[in-house]
Amino acid sequence: MAVLPDLSLTAEVKIEDLKVGMPTGLPPEEAARQETRLRQIIWKRRKWLIGKGNALPPAALGVVCDIDVGDATPVAQRVRKIPPLFREKVADLIKGLLSARMIQKSKSPWASPIVVIIKKNGVDIRLCIDYRLINGLPQLMVYPMPLVNDLLEDLDKYLWYCSLDMASGFWVVPMTDRARLIPAFITPMGLFEWMRMPFGLCNAPQIYQRLVDNARYGFLKLSPDDSTRDVFENGEPAKPGIHSVLGRRSYIDDILIGGTSWDDLCEKVERLLDVCEQWHLSISVEKSEWGMSKVDYLGHRVSGLGLEAKPKNLESLTALEFPRTLKGLQSFLGSLNYYHRFIADFAVYATTLYSLTEADFDEYVTRPEFREQEKWSHATRAFDVLKT
Repeated sequence: MAVLPDLSLTAEVKIEDLKVGMPTGLPPEEAARQETRLRQIIWKRRKWLIGKGNALPPAALGVVCDIDVGDATPVAQRVRKIPPLFREKVADLIKGLLSARMIQKSKSPWASPIVVIIKKNGVDIRLCIDYRLINGLPQLMVYPMPLVNDLLEDLDKYLWYCSLDMASGFWVVPMTDRARLIPAFITPMGLFEWMRMPFGLCNAPQIYQRLVDNARYGFLKLSPDDSTRDVFENGEPAKPGIHSVLGRRSYIDDILIGGTSWDDLCEKVERLLDVCEQWHLSISVEKSEWGMSKVDYLGHRVSGLGLEAKPKNLESLTALEFPRTLKGLQSFLGSLNYYHRFIADFAVYATTLYSLTEADFDEYVTRPEFREQEKWSHATRAFDVLKT
């Protein structure tokens, strides 16, 4: 499913909007001077800072989204019914996308339906596009996505951090003419096509990751004659000996900068912003922090003291009751696998739970008297330990 963004006007960025930390261990005047120094480095590239809201950022250079489905017959699905209560909301969302020039009216022979998801308050909605049919047609792009564990290595060697969110992510990638036709989506208000790469397409993460990796490592460079071409198709190889900007990868649009000193951090920030200007990559002011001793990154709290687990749904996790189905238990264990390094004796307790079968849960539900057996006593105790 691809989510249609709820666009709002983006506020003008002010220098005081930047979330910049202050170095410790220095006299107050010197600490304030260093904080101002970093703030000014960022502000010099304010053209590539996006404020609160979802305005469409400038298109990135040197990359395009193309979709090749070979000789596949176009798939035109029927429009799905929208409850009358939400039709005006859908219309407003479509108007916002049109005014931002993210979409345009289409004559494509392809059509994927939108799906209305009602939020928990029962009033607001989220619009999604069902791309399941067309996502099975293109050849999958072979490109290595970063491993989270690799990205979290050696982060305790730094004193200062910047946690940055690249503004609007996939939307900075323009689309070829034929690519615009294939993910066209149909609504009661008509057929529309994307001008920029939407979320939910099968190769979108790889296309964006490759763009960011190349910008930071400098494998291919922009052509001085035509910077709008796809550098991965006809770009010029960069000269060897050029060092990477940060010395480590990022995870799609989440970038972490680490500095062993304040000077080191400022130098890396400046190099990264130079690259953002070169490739037209924008940074979200609202979602980014600069020069902090602690930041949140990929579901963890990162600092010079090491990593801390920071699950988003910790409260709901600790309130869980023992699952009544094998699928529920597997879901619980899957949610813990990401943080198993922080749980003492995780393998011991998890093994007890992994040994349970579908037949065991049938017995657990239909014959409560069997819950007094030793295996269930061990299982519930292991569950209670893991969830807390």
